Amino acid sequence: MKIAQDVLGLIFAPGVWGADWAWGAPLIVLTVVLHVFGLGTINLIAVRAFTRKRAHYNPAVLVTTVVSTVTWLATCLHAVEAAMWAFCYQLLGARADFKSAMLYSLGAMTTFGHASVYLEDRWQLMGAIEALNGWLLFGLTTAFLFSAIQKCYEIANDSPLLRSESPGRQS
Repeated sequence: MKIAQDVLGLIFAPGVWGADWAWGAPLIVLTVVLHVFGLGTINLIAVRAFTRKRAHYNPAVLVTTVVSTVTWLATCLHAVEAAMWAFCYQLLGARADFKSAMLYSLGAMTTFGHASVYLEDRWQLMGAIEALNGWLLFGLTTAFLFSAIQKCYEIANDSPLLRSESPGRQS
């Protein structure tokens, strides 16, 4: 119990890492809310487009096109979220310019890192907090992509194009 109290005291001690959490926690919440809203919107658009076009295109080509487009849009969403972190790094003076802040942010979010780009010592925990945020966002994206692919195949299997090509299938 003493170890847990010491660790929690260090994490939330004023002047040590308090500002990192004060900026990082709201950024996690904000990016997760944006991500869920963005993925939900992308899903609605993709399902509508897929359903509308399924009778006119080969299902495999349509699934590939829709999933590729959805993946590109999800990637853009990740870039916007990384830019939000980069903006904060620059605002806080953790990185001198937006270009290096964005490079750092993408590295932290993907947990890839970049050997020559660091945050100011004072803000290094915030980079680790962003890495945690990246895990959450990429987990949400993975679940979303799996669901989108599954939904596309369900719709494709009910495609009039497939029904007309499969004599044993009932309409």
